[in-house]
Amino acid sequence: MHPTTPAASTTTRHAAHAHALAQESDAGDADARRHQPFGLRSDHLTKDAAFALDVTSSPESAEATSTVRAASENTAYAAKTLLIGGIAGCTAKTVVAPLDRVKILFQTHNARFVKYTGTHFGLFKAGAAIYREYGVRGLFQGHSMQLARIFPYASIKFMTYEQLKKALGKRIDDQHVRNFLAGALCGVISVAASYPLDMIRVRMAYITPTSGVPAERVRTVARLIYNEPAYRFGLLNFFRGFPLSLMGIVPYGGVSFLTHEYFTAVARSRFAHVASRPRDRSAPGRRRKVRELKAWAELTAGGLSGVFAQTASYPFELVRRRMQIAGAHDPTRRGSAARVISDIWSASGPRGFFVGLTIGYVKVVPMFAVSFFTYEKLKQLLDLE
Repeated sequence: MHPTTPAASTTTRHAAHAHALAQESDAGDADARRHQPFGLRSDHLTKDAAFALDVTSSPESAEATSTVRAASENTAYAAKTLLIGGIAGCTAKTVVAPLDRVKILFQTHNARFVKYTGTHFGLFKAGAAIYREYGVRGLFQGHSMQLARIFPYASIKFMTYEQLKKALGKRIDDQHVRNFLAGALCGVISVAASYPLDMIRVRMAYITPTSGVPAERVRTVARLIYNEPAYRFGLLNFFRGFPLSLMGIVPYGGVSFLTHEYFTAVARSRFAHVASRPRDRSAPGRRRKVRELKAWAELTAGGLSGVFAQTASYPFELVRRRMQIAGAHDPTRRGSAARVISDIWSASGPRGFFVGLTIGYVKVVPMFAVSFFTYEKLKQLLDLE
């Protein structure tokens, strides 16, 4: 036996100590693995992580993940625009509710208010007469039904416009054609979804207490419309003038969105120095990249779009209103479009199709201005592009 040197002895002790530590570490790891659930053991985690890394690194998986994420974001975007569109519509309609009441009375030649049509300040005289006789509630008669109608109408209109504009943008290069088609189609969809409510609202705005119908009772007016014998199926009474309404909504919806997009684009480009707000440098992570317009510029663009839309569609609207209230005069009368047009032409000629257009402008300009302004501000608040 060879004598052991001090250095060799020290090395041996260190090796033995290291071996003991390694054995202790292995035993600890094994004990930890035994106490882990089977699905969470480290060796399985390593395999699962490697598998996930291999899957996500494939082009097909990355594309699928991107598609799912885009669909989820688009669904959230649609839900938000659906909500803020309804809020914008209700806000605008509340602002112009008294004007809307007077306009319907003028359009439908209500016997008690026809004397104010065509006179100087007839709008304000009629409004004052309503206020004196019925108070503030008279100016807002039928407004509850209006809100019940306008929320789904405006919600669907703005939401479908955004979706259609995005979809058509992939197929149509001309942005003006795209905006017009998207506006027209979203108008058709929203009108189809809310027309029966509009029918009830128009009747409530037309009827006065002397006619014996409590106009504030939505159920009563709806029952009267349903029971009119003009159509075999009562539900068809709620769609008087519907085909004509679809014809009118095409220029109305198309022109309104086309002109609004055009005027806001002009304000952001040619008149950016006076119409646009300075860019916000404090929020670089925001998704909304367009330059925000000043309040007066946004309101002006919305108001001008209302003028063009109302002018393009007013004759359709006038005939539709006459058809909607035909049952109030004669429940057995269907009020066909041809007959209504013939009556208007015989009584007033071409000018008869534009009765109440002035008050229409007075109502539409603030309504469109407030509607688009509210919608854009809510999009800005929610950081929506």
